[in-house]
Amino acid sequence: MARKAFMIDTSRCTACRSCQVACKQWNKLPADSEINRGSYENPPQLTPHLYNKIEFIETEVNGEFKWLFLNKRCLHCGEAGCLKVCPSTGALFRTEEGLIGFDKDKCIGCNYCVNGCPFDVPRYDADNKITKCHGCLDRVGNGLQPACVKACPTGTLQFGARDKLIAQGKTSGRKLYGEKALSGLGAMYLLDNQPQDYKLADNPSIPTSIFLWKDVIKPLGILGFWGSVGVAMLHYVTVGPKQLDDDTEAKGGE
Repeated sequence: MARKAFMIDTSRCTACRSCQVACKQWNKLPADSEINRGSYENPPQLTPHLYNKIEFIETEVNGEFKWLFLNKRCLHCGEAGCLKVCPSTGALFRTEEGLIGFDKDKCIGCNYCVNGCPFDVPRYDADNKITKCHGCLDRVGNGLQPACVKACPTGTLQFGARDKLIAQGKTSGRKLYGEKALSGLGAMYLLDNQPQDYKLADNPSIPTSIFLWKDVIKPLGILGFWGSVGVAMLHYVTVGPKQLDDDTEAKGGE
């Protein structure tokens, strides 16, 4: 199956937050209790009960104040740090469409995925289980659009074949963010300003520590364990079980 993806046109976003509401409604997520922080942005960060949110970014363009709006969510990376570091098989998984889903029943609450994500997306709920945008894999698997895309009134959010979305995005002449980063993001942005203006890294990468743990330290640890088992078995076969010496036996007899 051809990989699917989100395309997010930041110039069309009016910060109506229909995407946030639709996501909560479809996934039956409770409201987050918040306070007024002097900003229209609410809540200020992703939460275990909020899989996607609109960030309000204040900036200055040609001496004038301007709002930049960014839909923050899991970007469903082609090379995903969360998948790479997760030690529990099936807790995080990739669907046929290329989305990254999660299974709370298999999550062991290690929080490794938090450290492995370069975009600070995964959150943990009160039961210490992972939560994040899963791309409405239940809807997509049945031929429907994700809830956020369905609810967006301005066409900011699009979902479909990744190659087609990239081709359409390039015709706009604007900056396309995420085409090749981390083997291609599953949620890409069309930007009017530079990525750093939207708090996006120019060249996002998985932390080096993740590679060291998954590709070097962990394999060496497993090799060392089985090596120790092998040496113990070899000793047992060639020398035999440990025998008590005469003094020890005598003391035991007394």
